[in-house]
Amino acid sequence: MDLSVFAVTFGIIFLAELPDKTALAALMLGTRYRAAYVFAGVAAAMAVQVGLALVAGSLLALLPHRWVEGVTGALFLAGAVMLLLHKDEEAHEAKEPSSSSFWKVAGTSFLVVAVAEFGDLTQIMTANLAAKYADPLSVGLGAWLALCAVGGLAIVGGQKLLKHVPMKVIIRVAAAAMLVLAGISIVGAITG
Repeated sequence: MDLSVFAVTFGIIFLAELPDKTALAALMLGTRYRAAYVFAGVAAAMAVQVGLALVAGSLLALLPHRWVEGVTGALFLAGAVMLLLHKDEEAHEAKEPSSSSFWKVAGTSFLVVAVAEFGDLTQIMTANLAAKYADPLSVGLGAWLALCAVGGLAIVGGQKLLKHVPMKVIIRVAAAAMLVLAGISIVGAITG
């Protein structure tokens, strides 16, 4: 496992996930149900989504190196633009479980997050990072832990974080990181 790949992945995915609708959904569910039950569902959904992203990234990595650099550069650039043009979205209301048992709450949390994350920016970014670094363990673990960290923060203290760090700052830092990665990838594609 490469700690630098892990750290880059964790940082980028963490920052990109903070303003996401998934964090809002976790926050909403965490205010209604036992935090541990919600977190179990969120963590399981994130594991599935990261697994799918790693498979997509592995397939992308089969392309020639210049193509991978070009595609990942373009996708990071698109991700930065998406973050900068981000509009606050309200989390979709989930159908509330009929009871507050572990399986009902964790299952509802899993479904809400799995659907919200499918094809999401952070899933695409995870696939890009997997293709770029060809280190699925470092990328997968970094992405999953970042997603779980954001989910956990949202569940137990999302409102407190936003009191200290404005969402615009979080979005701009994430966009800047993606712009740097886009530039590195595009330069790599051009220079070979």
